[in-house]
Amino acid sequence: MPELLTPLWLIGLLGLLGYVLGSVAFGPLVARAMGLGDLRGIGSGNIGATNVLRTGSKAAAALTLVLDGAKGALAVGLGWALAGQDAAQAAGLAAFLGHLFPVFLAFRGGKGVATWLGVALVLAWPVGLAACALWAAVFAATRISSLAALVAAGLAPLVALGTGQGDALVLLLAMAGLIFWSHRSNISRLLSGTEPRFTRR
Repeated sequence: MPELLTPLWLIGLLGLLGYVLGSVAFGPLVARAMGLGDLRGIGSGNIGATNVLRTGSKAAAALTLVLDGAKGALAVGLGWALAGQDAAQAAGLAAFLGHLFPVFLAFRGGKGVATWLGVALVLAWPVGLAACALWAAVFAATRISSLAALVAAGLAPLVALGTGQGDALVLLLAMAGLIFWSHRSNISRLLSGTEPRFTRR
């Protein structure tokens, strides 16, 4: 008996839900709740965990990282549970786009790395684990968060091919492209040698 196709309306509905989840900007919420001030006026002004870390609060940065990753993971999990793989991929991509272009912040969002990791960990866990390991290794060696993110995102599609996760390849390529786009200013600074490093404390 042929497998029934997931209705497009259901994929669309789950994609919309994923986008709304992704649009919740946890960085500013965590910074405000922990008395760290307006995140838009700190460091790079970005809403992600890396900029939260620039406030000096490792706890706030860790919480932001977990929450931003969780919204991507939740979107994929709901899509998979309710409608299967196609919906899971659509919801994960929508959550990722919601973080980049959040409706609640006039479409000015973060760079998407934590949400991308959350999506990858649920959609293709070997790729997600490898991406986390790559990020950690590059950051430990260079203390440059953006470089770690670019290496992890750029190699994730190759990891997918090598670990039999080819079903996620197109989505991983698309998200990697968007991560490189969101890091375009960082890439310019990396090429000029002016990208800041995190110092050990």
